[in-house]
Amino acid sequence: MTSTELSALLVLATVSSFTPGPNTTLSTAMAANHGLSRAMRFVCAVPVGWGILFTLCATGLGSLVVAWPPLHWGIVVLGNGYLLWLASRLWQSGSLQQADSAKLQVGFAQGVGLQFLNIKAWMLALAIVAGWVAGREDATARTMVLLPIMVAYGFLSNLTYAVAGSLLRHWLTHGKRLLVFNRCMSAALVATVAWLLKSLQTQVA
Repeated sequence: MTSTELSALLVLATVSSFTPGPNTTLSTAMAANHGLSRAMRFVCAVPVGWGILFTLCATGLGSLVVAWPPLHWGIVVLGNGYLLWLASRLWQSGSLQQADSAKLQVGFAQGVGLQFLNIKAWMLALAIVAGWVAGREDATARTMVLLPIMVAYGFLSNLTYAVAGSLLRHWLTHGKRLLVFNRCMSAALVATVAWLLKSLQTQVA
């Protein structure tokens, strides 16, 4: 892999990983509501799930998502439906006690599974495979280089957002600050769903 290819990948990894999205929003919200230690299960689950997803795409199985519309739209419906459900839970939580009772915590297994319902994650994995892996004589070697880079970015980006959320935790316990914060996070999830659907509509058109 040339230095130019690697530089392009790092730019893509930075933009795709550190810009707000469903994973980073959930990492922030869970750390703010439950603390950093409990959010770490999800923070660690994101790169594991995405790493598995990327490996499947690199072996060619990910092309089924594009080639078979029922599977593609099944992922869209289930994934966005789950995000909207989480958004509704966040919207109703105005205290740490309510956050616990609303079951806002997403565990490790759920976090891994969520990556397979995230159509944005599928499209990113397929884009990287198409641009850096597919049709190359050293495809396996490239996959072995790309995988740890993207996994590291996935972990570091979500850890960064989770740390930010945990730093706000004490401040948010006063008055209605947590309610406002959770509703902002809820709105961010809904906006992400709307953006994903609009992007898919544009691709279909």
